[in-house]
Amino acid sequence: DPLPRLLAQLVERAGPPATIERAVSRPWSSALFEGRRHIIALRLTGTDVAARRARFIEGLESAEWLLPGHFVADICIDEDHMDADGVLFELSALTIMDW
Repeated sequence: DPLPRLLAQLVERAGPPATIERAVSRPWSSALFEGRRHIIALRLTGTDVAARRARFIEGLESAEWLLPGHFVADICIDEDHMDADGVLFELSALTIMDW
């Protein structure tokens, strides 16, 4: 399952302090590919949250992810909310087994 490595890389990209509030994964397949669909809630907190939010968003969809045996076919931010605690991102990702 590539989810743990993907989560670690998302937290690294976000910079501290960042936490995964929720992450679920389910199998996905098409006629030619097998993989997993992931839904992730990531929270950024801290004094520089606005700048970190902008850096996290910039280039996310074209970022390189190191997932041995898998690749990220699609990743996007479905929603992001600013609140008193920081920013909460709701992300979706599709990872495919790399034959």
